[in-house]
Order: sequence, then structure tokens, then C-alpha cells
Amino acid sequence: MIKKFHELETKHQLVVALLVAFAVVSFWRGVWGLMDVHLIPQDIHISYWASLIIGLFVLILTGYATKELM
Repeated sequence: MIKKFHELETKHQLVVALLVAFAVVSFWRGVWGLMDVHLIPQDIHISYWASLIIGLFVLILTGYATKELM
């Protein structure tokens, strides 16, 4: 199965790139939609700030925030 995908990838790189891009955008659209509904739905501004703080906390905790800056 992986070999077939690799052959498809090398023959039709544009199609595979578009499919992967669509999948990534669809995934994040779903995540953001769920966060809009479930993370402080009464106040959208507090929800945005909470998302920002949680995201930064996870990046700092895992080291990705500082790794990209150096």
C-alpha cells in the first residue's frame, strides 16, 4: 500500500499536494469549529485569548516556540 502511494506521489505530485493541502485545511477548520462551539462560547474574545494562551503554553512546554526562534 505504501509503495503504491509512493508511486502515485512521484507520478502525480500536484494532485497529491492538493489532496494533502485540502486534508490539512479541513482538519484545522474542524478543530477551530469545535473550539468555537465548546471553548467559552458565551464570549468569543475570551475564547480567542484562551486559545492563544493555551497554544503558547503548549509550544513553550514542548520547546517548539524557542526552537523556531533560534
